[in-house]
Formats: sequence, structure tokens, C-alpha cells
Amino acid sequence: MEELIKRAKEKGIDVEDVLIREISKEDPQEGIKLRLEIAEKYMNEAYEYLNKGDSIQASEKAYKVAEEVVKALAEKFNTEEYKQAITEGRWYTYLLVSTTNDLSKRLGDWVSDGWNAGYVLHVWGFHEGKLSVNKITVNMEKVKKMLENAKSILMS
Repeated sequence: MEELIKRAKEKGIDVEDVLIREISKEDPQEGIKLRLEIAEKYMNEAYEYLNKGDSIQASEKAYKVAEEVVKALAEKFNTEEYKQAITEGRWYTYLLVSTTNDLSKRLGDWVSDGWNAGYVLHVWGFHEGKLSVNKITVNMEKVKKMLENAKSILMS
């Protein structure tokens, strides 16, 4: 099984995402719940890394929170991008960006604020490694607020 997962990842397949999509086919609310649980786990890990002084890993974990929240909201509201991700078998970044725009119009700026903060952390905190611990805290708080707002909508 580990070898299978390794090969899938090498091919750019997000195994976790594939499994959640399959679960969602039977029970969409369960898929959304799983995404929120994963997002909460990533948020906790982001703060653990932040407390250890590791801005790179904290940034990536916070980005993963934003990504999971957008996917969960897109599924809940059955956005066009969600349908396209299902058809294409994966979420591309442009689909996440596009659905964030729709979701922000429906739900408020907190969606785009959280996504944009997460994406800044992904690019400049993780990939480029240009942001120190004290330079990522504002963006991490925006991602945390996004998660909290999404939980209140998705779990009601």
C-alpha cells in the first residue's frame, strides 16, 4: 500500500483528495466533515511549527487549511469549479482561485481573504522561504478566521 501511495504522489495524484471524493459520492456531508477535520489538523500543525520557529512548514500547513476549506465550501455550494474538479479528477489551483471568487460573493470577503493569505504563505513562505515567523502571523490568523467561519456554515 505504501508503494502504491508513493507512486500515486509521484504522478501528482492527491490520494487523500481522491478518497474524500469517493466518500462524498455516497455521503457529501461526510466528505465535507472530513475536509474540515483535515483542515483543523493542519491548522494545529501550522501553529506547532510556528511555535518551533519553522516558518516554512507553518506556511505550508496553513495553505493546506485554506485549500481544504475552499474545497469543502465548493462542495457544499456545488460550484461550477467543484463540478469541473470532479470531471477532471483533481483540483487545479486555477479552479481553487476561481471558486474562491464565487464563494466570496456568496459568503463574504473572509473567503477570499483567507484564500489569498494562504496562497501568499504557500508561495512566499513555503516555496520561496522568504517569510520569517514574525512575518507570517497575520496571514495565519486570516486562514484561521476562514476556517472558523467555514465551520459555522458547514456544520450547521
